[in-house]
Amino acid sequence: MTSDKKTASLLADLFVKKGLHEIVLSPGSRNAPIIISFEQHSDIEAISIVDERSAAFFALGMAQQKKRAVAIACTSGSAVLNYAPAVAEAYYQKIPLLVLTADRPSYLIDIGDGQTIRQENVFANFIKKSYSLPLEITTKKEQEKVNRLLNEAIDYTGFPEPGPVHINIPFEEPLYGLAGKPLSGKAITVFENLPPFNETERQIFLKQWHQSRKTLFIAGQGIPAKKLNTILQYVSGFQQVAIMTETTSNLYSPDFMDEIDNLITEIGEEEAEDLQPDLLITFGGSIVSKKIKKLLRKYPARNHWHISPSGEKRDTYFCITGVIRAEAADFLTDVKDKLTENQSGYRNFWQKHKARVLEKRKSFLDKTAWCDLKVFDFLFRQIPGNSFLHLGNSTPVRYAQLFGSQPKFRYFSNRGVSGIDGQVSTAAGVAFAAPDKINTVVTGDLGFFYDSNALMNQYLTANLKIVVINNGGGDIFRFIPGPDTSTQREKFFAAKHHWKAENIARAFGIRYFKAENEMELKTSLQEFYGETSRPALLEIFTDGVNNAQILKEYFRFMEG
Repeated sequence: MTSDKKTASLLADLFVKKGLHEIVLSPGSRNAPIIISFEQHSDIEAISIVDERSAAFFALGMAQQKKRAVAIACTSGSAVLNYAPAVAEAYYQKIPLLVLTADRPSYLIDIGDGQTIRQENVFANFIKKSYSLPLEITTKKEQEKVNRLLNEAIDYTGFPEPGPVHINIPFEEPLYGLAGKPLSGKAITVFENLPPFNETERQIFLKQWHQSRKTLFIAGQGIPAKKLNTILQYVSGFQQVAIMTETTSNLYSPDFMDEIDNLITEIGEEEAEDLQPDLLITFGGSIVSKKIKKLLRKYPARNHWHISPSGEKRDTYFCITGVIRAEAADFLTDVKDKLTENQSGYRNFWQKHKARVLEKRKSFLDKTAWCDLKVFDFLFRQIPGNSFLHLGNSTPVRYAQLFGSQPKFRYFSNRGVSGIDGQVSTAAGVAFAAPDKINTVVTGDLGFFYDSNALMNQYLTANLKIVVINNGGGDIFRFIPGPDTSTQREKFFAAKHHWKAENIARAFGIRYFKAENEMELKTSLQEFYGETSRPALLEIFTDGVNNAQILKEYFRFMEG
């Protein structure tokens, strides 16, 4: 059985024929035809999550892991707006989502009818493309037109780079009618492969490479990519090359500079000017480090090429020369034999600098008492290997950059928009889609409380481990310049509180642990990762003011 609404029936049929299988549905009446059509399909996994905001982030996490679009579907009205944070994150992080919003017929909009807003193009500023379906399919020609539109919409979620696509679907009452046979659609491929590399740009790039004595690569957020890692490892051996990565780049080599904030902190003004790149090559998503942005905006590269399959002009450092429309691994592999090694001390400087920085960090940590910095150091050493590590915004992901990348982790973080919402929900979605992996999300207290509806979910899995660093507020505002000295800091920036996560965890059947010192943390972690029947939450208590003071001391020490 399926819905008697032909648009919903056709969509469900094409959804499967295009290779998609998962949809996260939120309760409602106007979206009943979508619920019926998708839930009744034997090849579709239909998941029900009440809170649309959390549901969308859960689907985002699933799509990260599946590497294909996951659909979300909700009723009309304000429910649609609750999707906005996750849709924006998917857009800027390049994660495929198929956003299905049920709507009233157009004649009911703006006349005072219930649960109606202007839904067409509602995500206009952060969506790859938006479509609206007709109210009815009455002729074969109309069916062919809708068939083409749905194929295009689904293809757009993955081409030329992944991202969210919105389909608004109006339905006329009655909404719960059934039909015995689904409407059959035809799967077609709307888009071809990326065009060949632009030869003119290729030659300009190679000329600048041959002339450069200081070539700096910066890898933004990305998924693990063996081919890319291999070609970067190769070019990292050139004398004139330094490769900077972050934890969220998911690239690893001892030769990569994965301690960006530590490295930049120790560099003085004269050194910084001397290290100004001749050639800057960037790829991937956003960069966490504010220090590298500040440095390269003050001392911009003479030439900057960004590599992007969609041709996106990501001018993070305000000095872009051009964009190479390609996958980074494909382009660098293609030009590999044309890349020359140029006489330079650039690589050696960064390698020696990294070794010195690591020694200084160890020296500081060895004498540091209980605080957030110490907690993160301990956690990253104790979290089991072969794990997925989810880093909350904004403090946890920044602390992680101080400890570099570890090959035992795959790193996740919602750094597309970098909001604090949806961190736990996203991790829950990944954990559900990857049941064979331990998924540990490390979040601040405000990030957890803000997304606590993530626990109102029947699909939480035992491999989900939630670590909440509870320092009584938004700790980042206690150490970044400006709010750190403001008289409004605690009430309006840090949002100081005395809340605890224990009762929230217990209300939703989550195993709860806590730690207030290093010995308790060590003991709690053994039980925290021990039982495998239910998800678990570990709340670690630290002093926010003390954390800020120690972190400031850390950076002063690194500058010395």
